[in-house]
Amino acid sequence: MKKLLSNILISVSLFVAVQAQVFAGAGGDLIPIPINDIQLNPISMREAESLVGNEDVYFFDVNTLELWAEGFIPGAVYFNVKNWKKLLPKNKDAVMVFYCANTLCTSSAMAARETVKLGYTGVRHMADGIYGWRLSGRVTELP
Repeated sequence: MKKLLSNILISVSLFVAVQAQVFAGAGGDLIPIPINDIQLNPISMREAESLVGNEDVYFFDVNTLELWAEGFIPGAVYFNVKNWKKLLPKNKDAVMVFYCANTLCTSSAMAARETVKLGYTGVRHMADGIYGWRLSGRVTELP
């Protein structure tokens, strides 16, 4: 009986935890943190490198201008702009690789998710970012 009651309590606790909204705020009202319901399609640096130079593949750098100026993947387009939707290809099935600084950076993941929401199907996310790219000795380009 104790074990059954314990299992029920654990199940209810997990259900409540999964259903609960998470809130965040800094000195103001708390707002709900959006839950990412779009799973990203990851791409390794090796696979991404094999796509560099392919005119049918788009690389989007979602870093700050300062980091962009230090070098980016050859052919990548600076994506951190207000009119970013104009940068997207007309072909909604085109392969697009989004990256930012490193695995701790979330800018490229957010940009990739927003692009998927617009109906694009070839969206890939390279979590290692430009730091991983550089540390591995891969070629970069300067603006």
